[in-house]
Amino acid sequence: MTPTTLHVDLSAIDANLALVRRLHPGRAVLLPVKANAYGHGLVAVARHVTEHDSAQWLGVADVSEGEMLRAAGVTAPILKLSPVLPEDMARAVTLDLTLAVATTREIALLDEAAREVGTTARVHLKVDTGMRRVGAEPDAAVGTARAVARATNLRLDGVFTHLPVSDTPDGEEFTRSQLRRFLAITDDIRGEVGEVPWVHAGNSGAILGHDLTGTTLVRPGIMAYGCRADLSTPWQGLTPAARWTSRLSFLKRVRAGETVGYGRTWTAPVDTWVGTVPVGYGDGYSRLLSNRGRMLVGGRSRAIVGRVCMDQTMIDLGPTEPAVEVGDEVVLIGAQGGERITVEEVADLMGTITYETMCLITARVPRTYSTTSA
Repeated sequence: MTPTTLHVDLSAIDANLALVRRLHPGRAVLLPVKANAYGHGLVAVARHVTEHDSAQWLGVADVSEGEMLRAAGVTAPILKLSPVLPEDMARAVTLDLTLAVATTREIALLDEAAREVGTTARVHLKVDTGMRRVGAEPDAAVGTARAVARATNLRLDGVFTHLPVSDTPDGEEFTRSQLRRFLAITDDIRGEVGEVPWVHAGNSGAILGHDLTGTTLVRPGIMAYGCRADLSTPWQGLTPAARWTSRLSFLKRVRAGETVGYGRTWTAPVDTWVGTVPVGYGDGYSRLLSNRGRMLVGGRSRAIVGRVCMDQTMIDLGPTEPAVEVGDEVVLIGAQGGERITVEEVADLMGTITYETMCLITARVPRTYSTTSA
């Protein structure tokens, strides 16, 4: 047992995915569980949402993630959202992963790998409508789809794209133009090779703010875990899934003028009590929060003082003898008493996004799970 734990409320994820279904009825849901389910725990989250039919598909970034899910008994369709390297193709096909393709070279190599394995591999054609990361060029998409249709051991199961600014107000027109272009390309592909069951472009921003008529599947990422992309996105109705806690490990009286921590970056202005919390950047609690962040203990907000260490962080408990003691719960993200620290707040202090804040939480931090929303 360790004093620092990430508590994940699986019912909160269910509630967020129910919101997705209300906003876009009739569409299947693909939950991205890449990067350890955005820090929330790959296998536990994937098992729960598929067993409860909150999501019908899962999305991964690496073949190894798909392999872990299959080893854990997850049988739901899994889409590898990014290109698969040639040396991983046979393993990916054997695991029954659906694979993203974008070039005729990929298609030829994957067709050969599926032939060697003795199966037909399902693929989704990725079209680059403006992300400029991976995907077929729009004017090559129909020809690439034809190449899949000609392959003897591949089946074109889907067409998809990605929307880089769907979560920003100034990205509305760019996103609408992407969607128009994508749906026109999809129509051309259907006219050339026949019906394609899965058409998808809807990430969190698009799900919450755009018309996705013409698509058959949505991909709620960060919103499924109850987070906004940043403080500027007015997303309502989301339930945070994660609560990150630790415990007080030490209390010390510090005199006025004494310094605390590495680099002596904080000087006590008055005699005060300092509490030590056994969490640090080795757990994914960023050093960028040094002298900036806060934690909750005893139902009160307490400022971080000094630099966040690899394994410990200090907080100012005030000049009077504290009403807390060693062993008491400390909240890094979540609620305690009438106070709350959100993922969005922590990300903003770090100068980053909620995605990174959650993904930084390391494997040293155990995850626990509940299925009843607080």
